Amino acid sequence: MKAGILGTGHYVPDNVVTNQDLEKVVDTSDEWIRTRTGIEERRIAPDEIDTSDMAYHSAKMALDEAGISGQDLDMILVATVTSDMGFPSVACQIQERLGAFKASAMDVSAACSGFIYGMVTAKQFIESQTHQNILVVGVEKLSKIVNWEDRNTCVLFGDGAGSAVIGPVSDHKGILSFELGADGTGIPHLHQTDEDFIHMNGREVFKFAVRQMGDSALNVVEKIGLSKDDVDYLIPHQANIRIMEAAREKLDIPVEKMSKSVHKYGNTSAASIPIALSEDVKEGKIKEDELVVLVGFGGGLTWGAVALRWGK
Repeated sequence: MKAGILGTGHYVPDNVVTNQDLEKVVDTSDEWIRTRTGIEERRIAPDEIDTSDMAYHSAKMALDEAGISGQDLDMILVATVTSDMGFPSVACQIQERLGAFKASAMDVSAACSGFIYGMVTAKQFIESQTHQNILVVGVEKLSKIVNWEDRNTCVLFGDGAGSAVIGPVSDHKGILSFELGADGTGIPHLHQTDEDFIHMNGREVFKFAVRQMGDSALNVVEKIGLSKDDVDYLIPHQANIRIMEAAREKLDIPVEKMSKSVHKYGNTSAASIPIALSEDVKEGKIKEDELVVLVGFGGGLTWGAVALRWGK
């Protein structure tokens, strides 16, 4: 029994905030942001749309693509660090809205690596044959914990949600290998402050991410006895174009084989990989039987990667 992706979905708010808009709020410039991060704009959710709302909309799309309803779900896993409230979980909130009343539900907290952690968790339940359909969501409303007076961080982040339905697939398809990791000594470099804002030591996070993203991507490929030449498509965490390029160069794959949405959404943390995945699926960029690598890093410090053979 192999676990793979049966359907994907995504949701981003309508409200676009450009670099030019931020020039009016903080001491920054469009050129500075673009050259250092690759970000041109990001989506910011209004007050009336919270994390669970975005999660619900992306989940509905994934369920529709998988051809199932909420009643068919056995488990809901939501990766987020910006839940609507301390408790209950976002997973429980969308369980109710989806009518998924036979599904267990919990949130996963691994920051930007959260969606990968959720996928790997779902894989265990599917392959043990205790569950049939598991919804994994990555969602963030980072705008509510961004300090809009801090020019070093407020230019980076955006809001959005991405989802995937994980279930049984053919033996040679689905998730073939994974890597998860954490290093708690890196907490000072990326965390939420006592004032509830994001704090980031950009230099240290950059050094860590450039090394870890490439290494993890290569590791999951080598675990299945393949080489970087066998990778057909790379979906890295959409944090910074320079970090993404470092991972691409480590795998030595052409630019057109790397997913890129950081320019229009910024860093959406746990949502970035599933948003990119869902968009690429809808646009036909991922083909049947292709070897796809998903890789991310985040606060914790955490990291994770998955190698999967696309298809059902």
